[in-house]
Amino acid sequence: MPSSYSLGPRFEALMAELVKSGRYNSKSEILRDGLRMVEEREAKFLSELEELREAVRLGSESGPGIPVEEVFERLTAKYEQMAKDQGLL
Repeated sequence: MPSSYSLGPRFEALMAELVKSGRYNSKSEILRDGLRMVEEREAKFLSELEELREAVRLGSESGPGIPVEEVFERLTAKYEQMAKDQGLL
């Protein structure tokens, strides 16, 4: 079933140049290639989103969290002690 789309002068000129150069045989071929790229990008996005959701799930199931203030206090104390041990403080 034929479709009609308005791409604007910029993309029309690009498509004409791509066909003229021999890179593509037709404007339809360019559009199909572009849609394949969009399809691949969307599949990658969905895959990465699922990986992030799984990471969040695993993190939430890994046990209780530690308040950030406690983590920073412990790190500060650790690195201050290391600096003292090396004679930097």
